[in-house]
Amino acid sequence: MVIALDGHVFDNKLNKNCDASLQLESRPWPSKAMAMPPKPTTFRIKVDDTMNAHIPSAHHRSIIHRRIPLLALASILLPPFGAPANADDKAAPLVIGETFAIDSKILGEKRRINVYMPPGYAESSDLRVPVLYMPDGGMAEDFLHVAGLVQVSVGNGTMRPFLLVGIENTQRRRDLTGPTESEADKKIAPKVGASGAFRKFIRDELMPQVKRRYRTTAETAIVGESLAGLFVIETFLVAPDLFDTYIAFDPSLWWNKEKLVNDAGRQLTSWPKLNKALYFASSDEKENAKIMQRFADTLAKNALPGVHWHYEKMPEEKHSTIYHPAALRAFREVFKPPMTK
Repeated sequence: MVIALDGHVFDNKLNKNCDASLQLESRPWPSKAMAMPPKPTTFRIKVDDTMNAHIPSAHHRSIIHRRIPLLALASILLPPFGAPANADDKAAPLVIGETFAIDSKILGEKRRINVYMPPGYAESSDLRVPVLYMPDGGMAEDFLHVAGLVQVSVGNGTMRPFLLVGIENTQRRRDLTGPTESEADKKIAPKVGASGAFRKFIRDELMPQVKRRYRTTAETAIVGESLAGLFVIETFLVAPDLFDTYIAFDPSLWWNKEKLVNDAGRQLTSWPKLNKALYFASSDEKENAKIMQRFADTLAKNALPGVHWHYEKMPEEKHSTIYHPAALRAFREVFKPPMTK
């Protein structure tokens, strides 16, 4: 078998004097300008599960191949016998987490739940982690990229480990919106305004299932963007005890003629003394950013001392691009690991 590499041709021959090696003979690629080839160069590659291959080049440089799997090297160097070596290999599903369904009596339908376990969870039999819930949590929605953020952030030490629980949508605009008096709002879907039932589903059906299935702490958080962000802010105001941390990106606070923001001061002052965290961010959507600034002003005037909140302006992002970069900032801010001495 002949292999061309960096201006050389390599013929592979089995070295009969060494069962665990391959001998490659290197000679320059034939050309019209070359009358006589130089003396062949012989070198050896030790064959084990990983290897370093040092291949001389025609220009006194080296091509260094490190940690080459044996099967990968063999597929390149060894001639085929009959069918290709990988002919019997079959593709298998790529698993990044778990999924289960809940037959919800509250919603009157089956709901698909996707779960990502953070690094270190599977390796421990007693590790307990807090839970980050996310609407828009389907595989074709935001689950994959948020799971990736959790994986890399926990891995590089910028975020505490969290169990990610994604709630796949069935009727998104029904579940994530509260009641509205706006006729324009009512036209966006056949049914809107059922956020109360969706919240009850999370509290009474989903959370008990998660606690039963996984090793969790009592700490919970929720993250969402756009209408899911609206649901996050609404839950923060009307049911603040449900989660410990609320994260919303470009929330649709224009819903129902901005009623959530208009009533926010009254809602905040009616709270009991609770320790809560709220992080929200806006994109280049100017009208929505104005509403969010008004919400931030209301928090500054009315939030109780136990409410820790942060408003991040991200005019460099569009509504369609804000989720991932904003989530990276938010996770580093609100889920920051404790300082170690």
